[in-house]
Amino acid sequence: MKPVIALVGRPNVGKSTLFNRLTKSRDAIVADYAGLTRDRHYGTGKQGKHEFIVIDTGGFEPDAVEGIYVEMAKQTRQAVTEADVVLFVVDARAGLSAQDHEIGKYLRKLGKPCILVANKSEGMTEGLQLIEFFELGLGEVFPISAAHGQGIRQLVDLALEPLALPDEDEADAAETGAIKLAVAGRPNVGKSTLINTWLGEERLVAFDLPGTTRDAISVPFERNGQQFELIDTAGLRRRGQVFEAIEKFSVVKTLQAIESASVVLLLLDATQGVTDQDAHIAGFILEAGRAVVVAVNKWDAVDEYQRELVKRSLETRLGFLKFAALHLISAQKRQGLGPLWDSIAQAHRAANCKMSTPVLTRLLLEAVQFQTPKKSGMYRPKLRYAHQGGMNPPIIVVHGNSLEHVTEAYKRFLEGRFRKEFDLVGTPLRIEMRTSRNPYADKADN
Repeated sequence: MKPVIALVGRPNVGKSTLFNRLTKSRDAIVADYAGLTRDRHYGTGKQGKHEFIVIDTGGFEPDAVEGIYVEMAKQTRQAVTEADVVLFVVDARAGLSAQDHEIGKYLRKLGKPCILVANKSEGMTEGLQLIEFFELGLGEVFPISAAHGQGIRQLVDLALEPLALPDEDEADAAETGAIKLAVAGRPNVGKSTLINTWLGEERLVAFDLPGTTRDAISVPFERNGQQFELIDTAGLRRRGQVFEAIEKFSVVKTLQAIESASVVLLLLDATQGVTDQDAHIAGFILEAGRAVVVAVNKWDAVDEYQRELVKRSLETRLGFLKFAALHLISAQKRQGLGPLWDSIAQAHRAANCKMSTPVLTRLLLEAVQFQTPKKSGMYRPKLRYAHQGGMNPPIIVVHGNSLEHVTEAYKRFLEGRFRKEFDLVGTPLRIEMRTSRNPYADKADN
């Protein structure tokens, strides 16, 4: 599973700036104003071959006794609990504060791997300027500048060094040939009920209360000789609701379960329709490159009018999952569950499909002959050959000249032809364009 890095520190030391730098995004709001971040904020980062999850937290006051700071402290403690390594961020220019001492004392008691990071260290060439931070008793001080990107790569290497190990569970699953199937969705859509129905026993607690499942729970299962590992995930709430005091489950566990799964079953609730949060979860599954099957649960509990509304919202809000099979089911009444397994098997096969280079190249040239890519200025892309670059999800690499000018519409056109040929139902398909290097480019400069 992906390692988890938590950013901890007092307000306005640059945690959100560092979060954006690590995730290569602008997801966290950044301003020169203390206390802007209040909730835990999750993102994914990648350096080299290693991917990781980053948690941004609000300003930490361990001894807060009233107001919003008590809730912010709860969020930070939960983030530290979830993390594999903690980055304790301090302000190199403001210097050491009493609040830094309190946070350092809290982190020392936990004994969790911790790196002391001195942000805003640009221009500080002498180590003597950071020597006061050794008082925190957390070892060496690592100077960075999140705003300017200085020291970030070295910091990530240092954080991941003890963590970038192969996951034993994944290795075991690969050896046994088990298909890891994660059931994901909002709280109270019937994930645990569905798994209990499959198993034929009350293996998981199913109750009419959102948030009953607090962790990602794995259950072995066999069907028609095929081994499965069923993963019931905690429901993902809207961002504003995830962090209520009653919420104890780990969002990280759900994200990691989706990342590590072979196939994800996205479960929706027919009584509530397709919500923005459903689209958010679907987007994360797509971004992770997981094979996916969509199922609308509680179909027996809605009338024809509501069913029509659900079908329309599926087209509008989940249109980007058109490649996925759709099933209308009732977990409680065991309706529609047989065909669901067929689609899960089909999605797994598609995600691990092997595509030969001659067939891919033939399809590519036929597509170009049918419709050539548009000319961009004085350049017209020339697509020459294609080969498979990876599986789960399938990646097709296209080689040629001036391919940076190939439009997204043309890529979708190619995707459609590849999908039809190889029956790629239920899996994302990624197409990479690689332009051949001009051997005379260097000579032209001389």
